[in-house]
Amino acid sequence: MSPIHRDGGGERLAAPTWESLAERLIREARERGEFDELPYRGERIPLEDDVAAGELALGFHVLRNAGAAPPWIEADKETRRLLAERAELLAAARRGGPLSRARRRADVAALDERVNAAVDRLNAEAPTPAQHRRRVDVAADVAALEQAWREADEAIAAGRSRGG
Repeated sequence: MSPIHRDGGGERLAAPTWESLAERLIREARERGEFDELPYRGERIPLEDDVAAGELALGFHVLRNAGAAPPWIEADKETRRLLAERAELLAAARRGGPLSRARRRADVAALDERVNAAVDRLNAEAPTPAQHRRRVDVAADVAALEQAWREADEAIAAGRSRGG
């Protein structure tokens, strides 16, 4: 039985073997210019260097093609995102007025706990200690906020006592 293929107009195409049909379809597509806009045309296709990945190279290749990364890299991305969010929150909390302090204190403590959970995940999944991160000190962050607020209150009180 000959391999059968239908072209765009519904016409039946037959070839003595599948290979010759495939070759003909490729040739016709090439003649129509369907391969002209492919990336790396006329250039060497860059190869990914996964020599250090060893037996995991194929898995990393599949993840990369899917737009993902190994779990520990995803955990590090999440940790860095949370650390940046933490830095912004700490800066905003220091500028906050007395009425928002209880809320800011709770927000900082809750975010620090999320950072620590992300750090724990990263440290559990990272292949070597070189990729590990330190946990944040929740009590130290809250104490630093309290100190900043005390200093701000003292500066305001000193300004008032001078007649400002």
